[in-house]
Amino acid sequence: MDTIPTGVIIVDHGSSRPESNEMLLHFVEMFRRHSRYRIVEPAHMELAEPSIRTAFARCVQRGAQRVVVSPYFLLPGKHWYKDIPALTAEAARDFPGVPHMVTAPIGLHPMMAQVIESRIDHCLEHAAGRAPECDVCLGTDRCQMNATP
Repeated sequence: MDTIPTGVIIVDHGSSRPESNEMLLHFVEMFRRHSRYRIVEPAHMELAEPSIRTAFARCVQRGAQRVVVSPYFLLPGKHWYKDIPALTAEAARDFPGVPHMVTAPIGLHPMMAQVIESRIDHCLEHAAGRAPECDVCLGTDRCQMNATP
């Protein structure tokens, strides 16, 4: 097993909605609990803090000798192809000698089919009154069937 202390930055787009930004914090905490990586930081590409630059610095301060940025994005669009690598390279300039990379987004990972099916099943169960609202819809009353007259 690789023994180089690795900092992981999980980066999303960032939102003007605080609730959305808080969801990334919850996901990062869940990832920490289930991962072998001990240096894990959240970051938002824009619109909110912490930034990729801030998260990169925190990783190095916590002992990371390399940094891996993992986009919490479904598809490899412009942010993955251009923006996140540029922001990561800019942050890395403050730490010469610390190698870094940006991983692929979630994309076509085989487990995504299971995730989507699970979400659909849960939402249908909630709409039928047999399950509570999910963590995403909690308090929004959005997970319900609608019919257009």
